[in-house]
Amino acid sequence: MTRYKTALVTGSARRLGAGIAQTLAECGFSVAVHANQSRDEAQKLVSKLTDAGHRAKVFEADLGIHEQACGLIDYVNAAMGPIDLLVNNASVFRNDSVSQIDMENFDEHFAIHVKAPLLLSEAFARQLPEDGNGLIVNMIDQRIWALTPNFFTYTLSKSTLWTATQTMAQALAPRIRVNAIGPGPTMKNSRQNDADFQSQVDRLILRRGPEIAEIGQTIRYLYETPSLTGQMIALDGGQHLAWETPDVTGINE
Repeated sequence: MTRYKTALVTGSARRLGAGIAQTLAECGFSVAVHANQSRDEAQKLVSKLTDAGHRAKVFEADLGIHEQACGLIDYVNAAMGPIDLLVNNASVFRNDSVSQIDMENFDEHFAIHVKAPLLLSEAFARQLPEDGNGLIVNMIDQRIWALTPNFFTYTLSKSTLWTATQTMAQALAPRIRVNAIGPGPTMKNSRQNDADFQSQVDRLILRRGPEIAEIGQTIRYLYETPSLTGQMIALDGGQHLAWETPDVTGINE
């Protein structure tokens, strides 16, 4: 019997995660769509994918709760078989500064961006068949290569995940590769209006950010390139190379 490759994408009910899930499904993966508070949106996505002939299921877990984060991999494995690709996409994006550190933000950023990916990666490695090879992709942020004082604890947590990406690539080789993607402006966030988002894009050196589909396409490239590990690809329109960073241009990011 044919065993389809299975991908788990955390935080994939909506926005970038949903785009990643859709692209991977179109590439032939069975997709585990993870959601926490967006179960209805996750179910709509799965219905859309299955109606198109793809394989997908919804899995619910609060990654901020230790036991649920630890159990998600086994939950997916029991329902869909061994997981070949783990995409740590779930994210929160709160603003604070070094002069006003918000400890609730700190705890949430590190729980979702550091603790959960590490627990999931550990369980992913444990469930991988002895004769199998796997890939972990951590969704980070181009800002770790273009530091500003904004979004202080968010940036700290994403920088920690980048360090973890490199050290896990060392520790889990040769059977498991670990890479990262650092997106730039792709979709406007809740703090931005259309003009804010367009101003951010207009200041990119390429004058365009990534399309949502490019994220999933890059994950496919990482999966199909077995010599690549410990790397981050910045899909950001060159934002990490910009000299006019948002903190000095007054952009609402």
